[in-house]
Amino acid sequence: MARSGGRASADAVRQRRRRLAELVAQRGTLSVEEIVAETGVSAMTAYRDIDALEEEGLLTRQQRGVVAATASRLSEVSAALRMEQHAAEKEEIAAAAAALVRPGSSVLVDDSTSALWTLRALAGVPLTVVTNSLLVARELSRTPTTRLLVTGGEYQPWAESLLGKTTLDMVAGVRADYCLLSASGISDDQCFHPYEDVAQVKRAMIASAEQPILLLDHTKFARRALHRFAALTDFAHVVVDSRTPAAEVEHLRAVGPSVTRATT
Repeated sequence: MARSGGRASADAVRQRRRRLAELVAQRGTLSVEEIVAETGVSAMTAYRDIDALEEEGLLTRQQRGVVAATASRLSEVSAALRMEQHAAEKEEIAAAAAALVRPGSSVLVDDSTSALWTLRALAGVPLTVVTNSLLVARELSRTPTTRLLVTGGEYQPWAESLLGKTTLDMVAGVRADYCLLSASGISDDQCFHPYEDVAQVKRAMIASAEQPILLLDHTKFARRALHRFAALTDFAHVVVDSRTPAAEVEHLRAVGPSVTRATT
């Protein structure tokens, strides 16, 4: 059992490790020194916690003394928590992506929190939005300039979204000017998400949009997930944050889509 100034109870250890997993999910990566500073445990206890969370598949070691969230489990993080992950980067991306969307357009939006940030940046712009996200629906219900259509489907609490065949059928039945979505990870110029039912919705939205727009913060290039839903070449535009390395931006441009790197 881990020690932190005395013998901790099993519940306290679980709570501490859950908090550590949430911190890494929020920030993308953490060093052992940052973990010690944030949690108040010793370096030895921090390494024990890392070992335990790595065995559960919640963390992965990137390099000596640095850990990252495991993309294949990101879907288990609540939608509310995902809204706060990399908020500054998402705000940058949102401002850049909003400039690509014409007033009066129709937009497909999935449960990607980066897409919700973009809709916030488009506040006051007349749009028709089709979404399977209840977070998006609640946000836009207070926006008089937006015509809102919500898909049917089976409610998934962790994502606060609707998924399944009913969702796919409705998305397939529309033709939108744009879609806004993100990926959990990028690998070999392909886009991935941990869960197949979410990946299916993303595929359907890309197929039903004239100009699919992919929203990526810099952490996505270091992550992997299970289910492929698109190639980078399936997108008309890719928008990345200002911390994305120049080499990644140049590679994206070489692959084919139009790339916008947000500014601070």
